[in-house]
Amino acid sequence: MRSGFVAVVGRPNVGKSTLVNSLVGEKVAITSPRPQTTRNTIRGIRNDADRQIIFVDTPGLHRPRTALGSRLNRLVYGSLEEADAVLLVLDATQKVGPGDRLIAERLQQAEATVVVVVNKVDIARNDRILEQLEEAGAWDFTAYVPVSALENDGTERVLEEIDGLLSEGPQYFPTDTHMDQPDRLYAAELIREKFLHRLREELPHSLAIVVEEMETRDNDTVYVGASAFVERKSQKGIVIGKGGSLLREVGAEARADLERFFGSPVYLDIRVKVEQDWQRRDQTLDRLGF
Repeated sequence: MRSGFVAVVGRPNVGKSTLVNSLVGEKVAITSPRPQTTRNTIRGIRNDADRQIIFVDTPGLHRPRTALGSRLNRLVYGSLEEADAVLLVLDATQKVGPGDRLIAERLQQAEATVVVVVNKVDIARNDRILEQLEEAGAWDFTAYVPVSALENDGTERVLEEIDGLLSEGPQYFPTDTHMDQPDRLYAAELIREKFLHRLREELPHSLAIVVEEMETRDNDTVYVGASAFVERKSQKGIVIGKGGSLLREVGAEARADLERFFGSPVYLDIRVKVEQDWQRRDQTLDRLGF
């Protein structure tokens, strides 16, 4: 068997998580239109007859403004150390920017084996795609592949390029495993995803979800007790919504996803709490699991 770890890196909101889901063939990472949706390194596992590829989805590299941002950047650089290859994802709808060039420079310094993936070609102008490929071509990485992760177009070519980079190796995970996240973390991420699609401006960055209790009760119902942390009292009412409307809407949608995941009825209890400036407090970040 051939196997290996492939880190997926890039600036925020270039579609890394959507790409990982497409390559794995299962939803293993949450997605949203908000930058910095991913806050953990998430391993999605693709199992084929003769190979196992572990894709390591990472937070978007950015200029950190908080203690949380610094921790997320360290997660990304740490994931590169265990990777056999790297997918550097660019957004085809935007010009190559300083952030892209910085990441490329770091990868060159690390002498990493890199496949550049130019994503979102389904909504990008052809001339912009060509500009991306021309500029990125100067980096002299292993391969360059235009794709639409959302439409699952071009992802087979990405797999072909990775296939040529894999070596003989062990089977790291059972063949029926698609991700290595604990159930509590995955449940928390599903809940956060529903909020992210509904919240605006800076509030998505101020929201953290922690599943504090999870158990299967007598009638096979899975009880999930979660806390939604915000940074200011003024944000609490927004997250709850008028008369609890937003909380009910998020809860219903998250519960449906959780029931599909667990294959059992789910009782979801979400409580909104204020944790002042949690993104900037190292002790609080430790307590919240970052």
